[in-house]
Amino acid sequence: MTVRRPHVVIVGAGLSGLYAAYALERRGICDCTLLEARARIGGRLVDTAGDAHAAAAGNQPPARVDLGATWFWPALQPQLDALVTELGIGRFAQHDDGDMLLEHPGHTQVLRMPGYVQSPRSMRLRGGMTALCEALHARLRTTRVQTSARVRRIRDAAGDIAIDIETPAGARTIDGVQHVLLALPPRLAEAAITFEPALEPALAQNWRATPTWMAAQAKYVAVYPAPFWRADGLSGFAHSARGPLGEIHDASSADGSAALFGFVAVPARARADLDAEQLKAACRAQLARLFGPRAAEPDFDDLKDWARDPCTAVPSDLDDGARHGAPAQATANSGAWRARLHGIASEWSVPFPGYVAGAVDAAQCAVDALARVHGANADAPA
Repeated sequence: MTVRRPHVVIVGAGLSGLYAAYALERRGICDCTLLEARARIGGRLVDTAGDAHAAAAGNQPPARVDLGATWFWPALQPQLDALVTELGIGRFAQHDDGDMLLEHPGHTQVLRMPGYVQSPRSMRLRGGMTALCEALHARLRTTRVQTSARVRRIRDAAGDIAIDIETPAGARTIDGVQHVLLALPPRLAEAAITFEPALEPALAQNWRATPTWMAAQAKYVAVYPAPFWRADGLSGFAHSARGPLGEIHDASSADGSAALFGFVAVPARARADLDAEQLKAACRAQLARLFGPRAAEPDFDDLKDWARDPCTAVPSDLDDGARHGAPAQATANSGAWRARLHGIASEWSVPFPGYVAGAVDAAQCAVDALARVHGANADAPA
């Protein structure tokens, strides 16, 4: 007897959504539609080459530097490490050889002291974290991927699920869906999507209370002809209480391109009143203060304020700060959405909420659950 595979819609084409589609195809569940509100895939994994603001300004970066997540830890995150190996993506250790710099509040002197090597080492990917999304996207065979498709409503339709979306071509409805995987932050899903019938009050409150990783953060990157700070015996790491950057790292790639990046220490609500170009100028001045005058003139620089990204943040995210919260509840315990709606973004991961590894973990948990329900093989070819 032929078993009918379900039609699955995945909302969000970041790492969790792309990995879920890839894993479903491997299980033989091939009738999948992947919807992404942005004009690009990748979600919170984006680099300077994919940043819409730089592209709109016609400012093409000389190197790809992560504007979202940057690191992973193979020994602590073996599932993600196995995926990186399976996809054939190279990795390299975060550069931390050399001295570190410190700025204390109220002091004009920059302190220099011996740095330290992290254990376990923070690892990065050749091509940046976006290489994960690009490799998964390239391996999809049957999944239909549509960008610039914003999901507005998910509703019960006589036993199936109907999904109402907005696209540049107009509104339309996807019918005959059996399962929906939400590959977007819980707080954003609860705020931006209307569910009919409504989510259980306790589940909706749980999603509203779950912090979105990166939502309150901003990252600044500066690309240079060479990593001149290394020749000065510096690691590129600095910690500052003067700002505007609070924590700075060497962001140079394994192929020789040189860069520094920093997390903006100005709170998200205060940043809302700052001009982006003025903030970038203040970041350049700080790097010059720390690393010398050469740091004031990068070949390219960019600022990604995730709090201003409507596909990431909602107003309540602005007061959360940078923290990894407790995992959200991934499924409804009862009611119309039980076993039909699954949260798969990294905030739904139990071991790694908010981390890159959490996106893979949460997606795999949902795929395993669907495979058990529909009798899909563990590794069936798509």
